[in-house]
Amino acid sequence: MKFVDEVSIRVKAGDGGNGCMSFRREKFIENGGPNGGDGGDGGSVYMLADENLNTLVDYRYTRHFDAERGSNGGSTDCTGKKGEELVLRVPVGTTVIDSATQEVIGDLTKAGQKLLVAHGGWHGLGNTRFKSSTNRAPRQTTPGKPGEARDLKLEMKVLADVGLLGLPNAGKSTFIRSVSAAKPKVADYPFTTLVPNLGVVSVDRWKSFVVADIPGLIEGASDGAGLGIRFLKHLSRTRLLLHLVDMAPLDDASAPDAAEVIVSELTKFSPSLAERDRWLVLNKCDQILEEEHEERVKEIVDRLEWTGPVYVISAISKLGTERLCHDIMRYMEDRADRLANDPVYKEELAELDQRIEDEARAQLQALDDQRALRRSGVKSVHDIGDDDWDEEDVDDEDGPEIIYVRD
Repeated sequence: MKFVDEVSIRVKAGDGGNGCMSFRREKFIENGGPNGGDGGDGGSVYMLADENLNTLVDYRYTRHFDAERGSNGGSTDCTGKKGEELVLRVPVGTTVIDSATQEVIGDLTKAGQKLLVAHGGWHGLGNTRFKSSTNRAPRQTTPGKPGEARDLKLEMKVLADVGLLGLPNAGKSTFIRSVSAAKPKVADYPFTTLVPNLGVVSVDRWKSFVVADIPGLIEGASDGAGLGIRFLKHLSRTRLLLHLVDMAPLDDASAPDAAEVIVSELTKFSPSLAERDRWLVLNKCDQILEEEHEERVKEIVDRLEWTGPVYVISAISKLGTERLCHDIMRYMEDRADRLANDPVYKEELAELDQRIEDEARAQLQALDDQRALRRSGVKSVHDIGDDDWDEEDVDDEDGPEIIYVRD
């Protein structure tokens, strides 16, 4: 199944039914009076978080969704039928954004959470509503109000406790296969994961956490190169980042250089995301001699000026992975306790989460705008070079202004 994490759709709530103009007509009853009923309300459009969905592929090709219109009112004071609500099911972790204003309408982070995105139109009034002592035969009614229409952007972010960050072939997929039951593709040749994978890591009988394997970054990812920029947003909801570094790159590249590239791209994408708690995990230690471990670790740590936790593991042989998983579980428990007992820490974390969301959305919107300009053939101001300016087109500010008029 194709993984789709961003779609644009249009929703239209149902219009309200029109009011009815009718008069009572029965044998032996003169001047029966008005009996036109009201119309029915239009159906509203809701989003519902469904834990059984993990992609927005259902909205990839069907983009327009209309709720049912309310029925018109009838005679004998019959009220029209209300339009059926339209419920659109989306994966847990979906953010609903108004495309016109970029306003975040809501964030569906819990299964069963329901969000109103378009309100149905109000019903019209029948002529019965307008009768009075001075107006006994009213002939006025009101039409139903139109339902709300909106262009929406749906963004899905995977919900995981731990996010894996690293260059392609750093061993992220191998690590998630080693510590969980997830089975992303791995092979003995270089390639990169194309879609995020989630794995549940069981540390104890009643203790577990979720790991997200994010497609690898490359240099320039924060400017739109490769797949990384598209999936970096999935790291915004994680609680801990694991920066995986290949200690023995296949192409004889420098491991410190590779680690530095990831830090640079992460900071460019979102400086606040770079403030998230992050651990350095040096993978594939079995590929180099044991006596070289300390020197290689020191080289990477010194280059990054790293002061946080450092782990040396081999994901394929499960060397050091058990200790790492237990430490992650302990970190999660300590974090939960601190959130429950320290209001200041909770407030600081909420503020950081909001900054990460805002920066990630601004970065993605800027890239979307650039792509739209390129598709339309219009260059952005930042893309215009010296060759794009024609000296003949530059007005001479000191000379007279000449206006040509066609007879």
